[in-house]
Amino acid sequence: MDLLVVNPNTTASMTEIIDRAARRVARPGTRIVTVGSESGPPSIQGYLDGALCLAGMLDQVERHRGVDGVVIACFDDTGLDAVRCMVDAPVLGIGQSACYAARMLSNRFTVVTTLSRSVPLLEANLQRYGMTSRIAAVRATDIPVLELERMSSETMDTMRRVIETAITEDRSDAIVLGCAGMTDLMQRLSKEFGMPVIDGLSCAVTMAEALVASGLRTSKAGAYG
Repeated sequence: MDLLVVNPNTTASMTEIIDRAARRVARPGTRIVTVGSESGPPSIQGYLDGALCLAGMLDQVERHRGVDGVVIACFDDTGLDAVRCMVDAPVLGIGQSACYAARMLSNRFTVVTTLSRSVPLLEANLQRYGMTSRIAAVRATDIPVLELERMSSETMDTMRRVIETAITEDRSDAIVLGCAGMTDLMQRLSKEFGMPVIDGLSCAVTMAEALVASGLRTSKAGAYG
């Protein structure tokens, strides 16, 4: 099967990180096609960036209509409904996928994201996804998205402090990493904290593979028709 993984921002180095992470979890025989937007913001941090990236992201989806499934590699699930209207292949956002996985693996979870201005958007998504009974909190690290690429010791220390707060104050038994730029931290932090630290990109790729293998498609009977 062919899976299209779309990075809605224009930063090529982040697209490369996303591509490596998607290939790492994909099944043998799955062809990962990873693309970044050619127009729009260099990172997506809040409502305005999400709006500005849509045209470039939808253009990439249009160019790759023949794929078997689509993964939107932005934790905001930017343009998720629009892409589901465009294609009948399964379309998964990494935010929705990570939170569904957390719901299956834990009783309470905390989302650890980047800037504070993203928190209201993610809270609204969680409410829409029916997660309000399971989400303990959405916590911001106030680390800009592009700073995650450098992953300095100071950045890692901040991530650890926020996760420790989620465990002690939120009483969470799982952590969801709220940015595609955090994808490489899943295994390291899961081992360090002794609980699931969930990367949405890994979840979205493997869930998309399962839906395609099951022969399921996006419904065109209602809003996505």
